[in-house]
Amino acid sequence: MTCAVAATDAPTTHGEHLLRVFAADHATPLLAYVERILGDRHTAEDVVQETLIRAWHHADRLCSNEGSLRGWLLTVARNLAIDRVRSAYVRRESVGAEHPGILQGDHADTTTASVDAMALLRLLSHEHREVLVHTYLHDKTVVETALILGVPAGTVKSRQYYALRQLRMRVRARGAAEMSLETAAA
Repeated sequence: MTCAVAATDAPTTHGEHLLRVFAADHATPLLAYVERILGDRHTAEDVVQETLIRAWHHADRLCSNEGSLRGWLLTVARNLAIDRVRSAYVRRESVGAEHPGILQGDHADTTTASVDAMALLRLLSHEHREVLVHTYLHDKTVVETALILGVPAGTVKSRQYYALRQLRMRVRARGAAEMSLETAAA
């Protein structure tokens, strides 16, 4: 990272200019990132301001390094946002309380479950998968699914039953295999 300020500038002018450069170049992406973490724009603005002030206090080190200024800023902003959420939790407050449900936890479990579900669906026949996609993912009734697929409603029910049965068997088999691996490892 190079700092585009002349070395002959006075220290206060240099510092003020550097802070403006940091803000102009990095405030908008930082704000978007922190707002996504916190779900509250006003708190995110406070965190970004604190992040830029910390960057200004460490400007000599940040300007002399060849590392990524944006990476440093994102790390500091993330840590400050986490601290803000934790301190609100200790005080029994909620960051973004005026917008309940905005704060999201770690989505890794949801992503993993989604990937597992897709892998299981791929193991089904096309007909069985098609019925489950319409009834569960598209929230269609049996009659609506039958009309879409051009088959009788009884066929939709039958395919749904056998598809779910096959999925349950595969999930149980996978669970049993994981248990045997854990037992063998212990």
